[in-house]
Amino acid sequence: MPHGRKRKNKFDKLDVHTYICVVKLEEAIQSTKFKSETHKAGLNILYTAWWLKTSFSQALKEYGITHEQYNVLRILKGKHPEHICVRDIACRMIEKSSNVPRIVDRLEIKKLVKRSVSSFDKRETLIQLTHTGLLLLEATTKKADELFDFQLCVTNEEAILLNELLEKLRLRQV
Repeated sequence: MPHGRKRKNKFDKLDVHTYICVVKLEEAIQSTKFKSETHKAGLNILYTAWWLKTSFSQALKEYGITHEQYNVLRILKGKHPEHICVRDIACRMIEKSSNVPRIVDRLEIKKLVKRSVSSFDKRETLIQLTHTGLLLLEATTKKADELFDFQLCVTNEEAILLNELLEKLRLRQV
């Protein structure tokens, strides 16, 4: 950073991922030809999702967890102090293709969750958040909130409209 210039906030670092994402879609993918505005919107959604996921993953890296692990911790927090089975965690994941048993294995190694066997069905594995997991989740959620507040620079009304439009897209099933 040039002498005399100060960062406005902690997210001002420009790395390759951030730089690519702060430009218009046309600049980022180096193309101005789209089949239609709808096609461009689809690409813009995919690109923006990648940008958010990349930024979020970078923010979580300092805590030693991935965004999938964070998602599992959040799901467990929603049931805390109760247990939840792996199958129910998988149903609530943002990325449905995530390998939940592998993610739980890694969280257990880090002492963020504990595993037990159901007393009703010995084939069912139950997962519960540990105290350490709760503390880490508190810190990472604070970081996530700061990141989203900084990156998602839309008004509340715009956010409502954006949510409605995105939900409209998902409701239309082929």
